[in-house]
Amino acid sequence: MQYRTLGRTGVQVSTLVLGAMNFGKIGSTTQEEATAIVDAALDAGINLIDTADMYSDGQSEEMVGKAIAGRRDDIVLATKAAMPMGDERNHRGSSRRWLVTELDNSLRRLGVDHVDLYQVHRWDPATSDEETLSALTDLRRAGKIRYFGSSTFPAYRIVQAEWAARENHLGRYVTEQPSYSILQRGIETHVLPVTEQYGLGVLAWSPLASGWLSGAIRAGREITTSRSAIMPQRFDTAVPANRARLDAVERLVRVADEAGLTLIQLALGFVTAHPAVTSAIIGPRTTDHLRAQLAAADTVLSADVLDAIDAIVAPGVDLAAHEKFDTPPALLDPARRRR
Repeated sequence: MQYRTLGRTGVQVSTLVLGAMNFGKIGSTTQEEATAIVDAALDAGINLIDTADMYSDGQSEEMVGKAIAGRRDDIVLATKAAMPMGDERNHRGSSRRWLVTELDNSLRRLGVDHVDLYQVHRWDPATSDEETLSALTDLRRAGKIRYFGSSTFPAYRIVQAEWAARENHLGRYVTEQPSYSILQRGIETHVLPVTEQYGLGVLAWSPLASGWLSGAIRAGREITTSRSAIMPQRFDTAVPANRARLDAVERLVRVADEAGLTLIQLALGFVTAHPAVTSAIIGPRTTDHLRAQLAAADTVLSADVLDAIDAIVAPGVDLAAHEKFDTPPALLDPARRRR
């Protein structure tokens, strides 16, 4: 396992992060299975676990808490808030009212007295940066969190938050958690240059592109992954973007074969090769999935392999741009770009 410094915090974290989104009903993962995954990940040298309040409506946090009981101090523990937790209109977002309340809920579910990294799961356009950063700064001073970060923020919002922190003498985000993979490289054009400029650690989620880069999706085969059952439109090969992804996968498999790597090793090695990226978040549903991903823990891709990847998916290109979560609202809603 390799380790890197998380932004400018001085905290050393593994280049592979255990993501717990699949713990609970989302991934049909039981407590016994979740604990086995956590045990195997820690044994392999992973020291950062990432979850969120909304994963399986809190089940993921509860399972992580039980799995790490008795060894909390050896783990860098991260969770997130801001996504809806039920139908109540104020049980979401990044207001002081909600973040203070929901952090206490997360601590209770996790069975701990603090988290190391508390992340705003999505940018909340209804709440000012000053409101959010002020609340997070106070939670840090209270000892309930050690650091705070953002997740899937557009580049201009990362810059705005940095400016607001300095202008108002507040704590600043120390990490960003964006979606990044060989098939979705758009953040190379805007987000990653900004995180490098401001010294933010980057924890990349979906490095296997929702399973497209797992090796389970190949031309001529029926797509039967768990994710395809939940979001079939993202795997319908009649859709041009999905056909482009499948074509890229077939070419990437050949690159991996020639390099003596699995497609998973190629995919994870690509993400962690970028100098702006600290770690790649893996989200196994089973210990077998975890083992296949751990095989990439020490993968270092040569320049020739990285060049071959660039020839298949050009730098800065998203093969499925419509699936991005950091698109400015005005690009999605015509009313926002018309007087």
